[in-house]
Amino acid sequence: MSVKTGTPISLGVIIGNRDFFPDKLVGECRSDLLDVFQKVGVNPIMLDETATKLGGVETFQEAQKCAELFRKHADTIMGVLVVLPNFGDEKGVAETLKLARLDVPVLIQAYPDDLSRMDVARRRDAWCGKISVCNNLYQFGINYSLTTKHVVHPSDPSFEADLKNFMAVCRVVKGLRNVRIGAVGARPGAFNTVRYSEKILQRNGISVVTIDLSHILGNANKLTAADQSVKDRLDAIKAYTPTGRTPDDKLIQIAKLDVVLNDFMQEHALDATAIQCWTSLQQNYGCNVCTSMSIMSENMLPSACEVDVTGTLSMYAMQLASGSPSALVDWNNNYADDENKCVLFHCGNWAKSFLPDIEISTAPILGTTVGEENTYGALAGRTPANPLTYGRISTDDPKGVMKAYIGEGVLTNDPLNTFGNRAVAQIDNLQGLMQYVCRNGFEHHVVMNASKTAGILEEAMRNYMGWDVYKH
Repeated sequence: MSVKTGTPISLGVIIGNRDFFPDKLVGECRSDLLDVFQKVGVNPIMLDETATKLGGVETFQEAQKCAELFRKHADTIMGVLVVLPNFGDEKGVAETLKLARLDVPVLIQAYPDDLSRMDVARRRDAWCGKISVCNNLYQFGINYSLTTKHVVHPSDPSFEADLKNFMAVCRVVKGLRNVRIGAVGARPGAFNTVRYSEKILQRNGISVVTIDLSHILGNANKLTAADQSVKDRLDAIKAYTPTGRTPDDKLIQIAKLDVVLNDFMQEHALDATAIQCWTSLQQNYGCNVCTSMSIMSENMLPSACEVDVTGTLSMYAMQLASGSPSALVDWNNNYADDENKCVLFHCGNWAKSFLPDIEISTAPILGTTVGEENTYGALAGRTPANPLTYGRISTDDPKGVMKAYIGEGVLTNDPLNTFGNRAVAQIDNLQGLMQYVCRNGFEHHVVMNASKTAGILEEAMRNYMGWDVYKH
């Protein structure tokens, strides 16, 4: 079930009210909200002004009405915004969420008071009311998010940023709870590092659909260069990237494999894939699958190599948070003697967004054992300076839990004379991060995204998914 980014999302809206505070504040609040919703792309699901007193929620009866409205839109509501133009009714908010049974992220906003308008006609006391609402939600066992400022007017730029971040949290949570990942082939025999628990994933709403690599290769071998589907994919590949010195027969092989992988994804409604890329593919089919994986990742259908299922899950989470493609990389090399820089590397399956100088090439290291002529399809390219969010989701099988680490840094333009897909990362206290990765049994693979979204991912994974999360 794909969750698209960059499009309006539906939020349930609860406007809290308390009868001994001025009612007109509720009406003014509705106007304020509609302005900011239009700016950020929110489709509000909220009580009509005639359904309750000015569309606010105070009494249990009003909570019932609001909850009923939310349940009617349960398939589309991705989160709930609680707004307190005055103190609000703590029980009304909590009861609405309890009765609605949505199990979605909740953001709590409260209005600031104006020091020059603290009279009975304009006093809000929402500073205090927000604490009471949070206390009740905590008692009810309902998880919630907070604005950066304890009280903030909807017109404040920080609230607009909070709302955008909350929308991203909603996308991540809904996406992770419904994602379907295709595992193509067995993991490489030498890579215990990418083992994972399907059962722990399934308990968290993450489904894995497996297929033997022989089925994929067998179906690819049945296709010919004359098939229209192969011609179409070949055209798409040539439009996507320069082909370098790749022979025509290898391009046709890559295109045939691409057809079959796309059919597999459509048949099973998959959001992401993890593929056995070496060494069976090269030895039994004669090319790399990197180009297809890059195209999928660029089109927001992330694909990870070495059947790294939790790696592609990490790619998907970061994609949902940022609205941009992710890439699976190796924590691969030190960068000279700079303790806060390292080299990120992989044979060549990164999304085109990371590779302005993209070109189909070979995988020289892999070629030393399987023959470089069997590794066409790997992409070459250097990632330039960019913002960086990095991280990794894993199943911790001995503990029976999901765990993750995330952080932010930058990608740099520092010189790097090597091949494949490559980048230089600069991360504060990188040595401490590597200590954490090693001591906690994380994989050698990490995911990078050209964004600053670690806070969004932490909120989604820790607060709403209930995972063990370390933010570096």
